[in-house]
Amino acid sequence: MDRLDAFADISIRRACAFVGLGAVTVMLSLSFDPVLAFRTGAEITAVLAVGLALAAWRAPRRNIRHTEVYAMLRGAGVPANWLSAEVNRAQIVAVLRARLAWHAERVAVTAVMLWAIALFFWLLRPG
Repeated sequence: MDRLDAFADISIRRACAFVGLGAVTVMLSLSFDPVLAFRTGAEITAVLAVGLALAAWRAPRRNIRHTEVYAMLRGAGVPANWLSAEVNRAQIVAVLRARLAWHAERVAVTAVMLWAIALFFWLLRPG
């Protein structure tokens, strides 16, 4: 179970890192206006949180053979007959759904923090 959690976390965090890289790049390009930069970062982060929540909601109906976690498990030497058993499939889906929901919550909190920073800079604006 720990290995399954680790593989799910690696897969989710890799996707979040790519979105985060894009968000930081956009925020840096808008650094001339801190309010706009942080608000844009918050919006991108909120879209990521919604995407993770939708992925968690969709996880039980998704074919696990089309997930990165399945590929990681196969690469780690887990036999295909273990992965195809219904009990183990349900376990993989449950872990994937729980980890996606956990990451969605953290990303949503990050979006709220970015919005709070944008509000702070907006309040500091002169005039």
